[in-house]
Amino acid sequence: MQLKIDQEQKEIKSHGSYEFPLLISHEALSNFETFSFPWHWHPEIELTYVTEGDISYQVNETVWHLSAGEGLFCNTNVLHSGHRLTQPDCRYLSVTFHPRLLYGYSSSVMQHKYVNPVLKNGALSSVHFTRDTGWMRRVLDEMERILQLDATRPDSMELQLQISILTIWQQIYEHVEHQQESIHNDKDTERIRKIIEFIQLHYMDNITLEMLAGEVHLCKSESCRMFKRYMSETMFDYLNRYRIERSLELLRNRSLSVTQVAEQVGFASPGYFTRIFRERMGVTPLAYRKQFLRDGIRQA
Repeated sequence: MQLKIDQEQKEIKSHGSYEFPLLISHEALSNFETFSFPWHWHPEIELTYVTEGDISYQVNETVWHLSAGEGLFCNTNVLHSGHRLTQPDCRYLSVTFHPRLLYGYSSSVMQHKYVNPVLKNGALSSVHFTRDTGWMRRVLDEMERILQLDATRPDSMELQLQISILTIWQQIYEHVEHQQESIHNDKDTERIRKIIEFIQLHYMDNITLEMLAGEVHLCKSESCRMFKRYMSETMFDYLNRYRIERSLELLRNRSLSVTQVAEQVGFASPGYFTRIFRERMGVTPLAYRKQFLRDGIRQA
């Protein structure tokens, strides 16, 4: 499975409906071929509750390690990604909802007094929920309640879901520090988005450091430091990882040689492609293709 995102890394997915803008989905890292979901963002707020295993979940420059029974608040419009940590797999509940579910209509007291101070806090990209403190335990209890509601689906499900979401929001509002919006953080986040967008549009070309730095109007050294600080990897590590992800679908096409696949995703040589592929996937491109074909035959 591949996460569907547009050229600006915005997720292309309907998170509920206009009438009730909330989506509950049960996810597993094993659903993704690389046991990870790529960098993306969306205007909806996201709550994650880990039910099995663990996950390394990064939001902007912050990396969280979530284990079973723990949760995460991911603010609106922030970049986030996740990958396997120590366990063979991670299963988790994802609850995404539009802020309108909280405040009802634009310019309401609820929006100005209780929602915007959290959404517009540039220093608050995420919150890691554990059972170490009372208010976080209440949040996790509500997320378990949402899990149960999704399983039983009572007649008053929408009403009970909204009550749970408002209860969680009350805990976040009352216990996180309300800071002024960080212009610096917003600028850096936008720069990161531009670099990622450029890579995803031009990954098949010969991308240079000068090109990437020029996209955000910074010198090479500063753009490298900024990207590494936020993403916990270099720009070229991200470029190679994205090229490998793009190569997976091409490798399923038996009419393309490994050399042709390497060229189409931007690697200068098939040898370098094979080395990076093995580092990322644990097998060679040819072994991956053979395994895919064997699995396809067994499923047929």
